[in-house]
Amino acid sequence: MNPDIFLPPQVAWATGALAGGPLIRKTTLLADLPGVFANGEAWQCGDPQQSVYDVDVLGSPTGEGALFVGVTHLHAGSVGDEFFMTRGHFHARREQGEVYIGLRGAGLLLLQTEAGDARLEQVTAGSVHIIPPFTAHRLINTGRETLSSLAVWPAVAGHDYAALAEGFALRVFDAGLGFEVRHG
Repeated sequence: MNPDIFLPPQVAWATGALAGGPLIRKTTLLADLPGVFANGEAWQCGDPQQSVYDVDVLGSPTGEGALFVGVTHLHAGSVGDEFFMTRGHFHARREQGEVYIGLRGAGLLLLQTEAGDARLEQVTAGSVHIIPPFTAHRLINTGRETLSSLAVWPAVAGHDYAALAEGFALRVFDAGLGFEVRHG
């Protein structure tokens, strides 16, 4: 007797498109990001319906030991001269880590400990990022096309946005042909 062979969900490496399973999409608009960008006046003058990023998540079981798989598509753009970025968060269960794999585009992964120590990692197609426990994380698109990153994280991790109400220690701004990093 031959066992059944099933085709699992797929990711198109060149685009980051997920297929072959139940898919949940969450779109974050500019209006959803008050206080995230340094220039509040530029944020208020922006189009509130502008899509900053989309997250596609495969429908997955939940509970201890289960994993979520998703792709963040962070669009190119800026508020003032600060690049588009995700809201960023700690995990509600701080001991939970996460893995990002760059699929397309160019950007940075901002990592910050609870003590405020921050560092940046370059995100490109094929880059692998191990986000340690007790570390907040945010994607920043420094390129001219969508930055897409595959993520795998524990279903029980949760999100804690409130812990970063004062923002991250570093900010990234457009400097013409590159970027400039400034302290919060």
